[in-house]
Amino acid sequence: MSPAPTRAVVPYITRWSGERPPVVRVVERRGRLAYADERSYDRDTGGVLWRRVPSTPGKGRREFGAVHPLRQRVAMAGLLCQVCGGPADRNENGVLWLIGDAPDAPGSWPQGLETAHPPVCQPCADLSVRACPHLRQRSVTLRVRTWTQAGVHGALYRPGCPDPVLTDATGIPSDHPAIQWIIASQLIVRLDHFTLMGAGIEHLGRGEGANGRM
Repeated sequence: MSPAPTRAVVPYITRWSGERPPVVRVVERRGRLAYADERSYDRDTGGVLWRRVPSTPGKGRREFGAVHPLRQRVAMAGLLCQVCGGPADRNENGVLWLIGDAPDAPGSWPQGLETAHPPVCQPCADLSVRACPHLRQRSVTLRVRTWTQAGVHGALYRPGCPDPVLTDATGIPSDHPAIQWIIASQLIVRLDHFTLMGAGIEHLGRGEGANGRM
């Protein structure tokens, strides 16, 4: 069911003003960055440290442009729609991704594009493009057959005295040693094999995603 036209759609991965990260001291422990009061859920299964942010969607004001770390990671890893939080659209051509800031010649993109934007379902892709002038002009839809976790984006630190020192906000590949010194806030995936389905608004209304949904 589509949202009422008068209501702003708040994407599933959007952070709310009531979801403020607590102030947590960072330390060096066993040769890597750690929280002074670290808990088991602060790291993912690969041992990467993640930003500790409460998940209380709907509390406070919506902060468009701010991404909630846990919901972004859940959506990316579980192939959930970044807008509604339901399953992303999938058919025989692959999983649906909507990529903004498309270049003038998106058909020339090489396979292996990296993104921190989770996939989408077809209704939310259509709604997003119709509602956003920027996406109407500068977006493409892809059907992705295979993808790989490529790394994370977050706050990078270096060893310091008495505590580690924040140096940059950047992306780090999964196999890079510096991943031991980052507080991750977004999961990055590499779209290893995809097919370009449409650019701008031209992909809308074709029914390609809805007819092939599994």
